[in-house]
Amino acid sequence: MSRRCEICGKGPSFGNNVSHANNKTRTVWYPNLQKVKAVNNGSVRTIKACTRCIRSGHVTKAL
Repeated sequence: MSRRCEICGKGPSFGNNVSHANNKTRTVWYPNLQKVKAVNNGSVRTIKACTRCIRSGHVTKAL
């Protein structure tokens, strides 16, 4: 089960948490993915889409 948007391909991003004492620990930030029933090529299927794609209208929701 991948943590990737099926519309735009957005996935996890990696970096460091940096404390006040400048200690660095690796961390991962995940995109806000939602399971949505969407119309895809005339058929309804459940996809994982990030909230930015849903909000900006790239996903046509099924009724």
